[in-house]
Amino acid sequence: MDTAEDWIDDIEAQRRQKDQYFGDDPRSPIPEDERGDFDGLDYYPVDPDYRFEVELDRYDDPEPVVVGTSTDGEQEYLAWGEFAVEIGGEGVDITAYKGDPSEDRLWVPFRDETSGEETYGAGRYIDLEPDHHRTDEGTWILDFNEAYNPTCAYSDRYECPLPPMENWLDVRIEAGEKNFEH
Repeated sequence: MDTAEDWIDDIEAQRRQKDQYFGDDPRSPIPEDERGDFDGLDYYPVDPDYRFEVELDRYDDPEPVVVGTSTDGEQEYLAWGEFAVEIGGEGVDITAYKGDPSEDRLWVPFRDETSGEETYGAGRYIDLEPDHHRTDEGTWILDFNEAYNPTCAYSDRYECPLPPMENWLDVRIEAGEKNFEH
């Protein structure tokens, strides 16, 4: 992004595209009988205080982590590394995971102090794609404005991995997608 305005425009365009997909596409996670009343998801305003350009402290020997799912199942990921950021004056460490070690993308699931109140109770996710979230210097762009609800927030027909306890954050993340009201 060239400027702050470009970055905000990009986030808002992503949100409009998602709303259109959720409202119109037959593959939308919103149940078909609810799509007629759907008028868009609810988001926090885009806030630059929740966007970080940060190094990933990559683990020397990534450990497998078994996480529970929304349907009492289990899925395995690799704890790949950790980001250290400051939110509201508090130091926060958040772990990034990989489902497949050969992929370059990272998955950052988390719960925070808004979970279950303003945001989905089970937590939210951020996906980090290298071509969009890596800088030329090799740092990552960890942008909580891109935090989104897993598909199980919209329908019980989906199984979603739950954020591991190390990513249950003791701060409010007032950025990204809010809770979906059926």
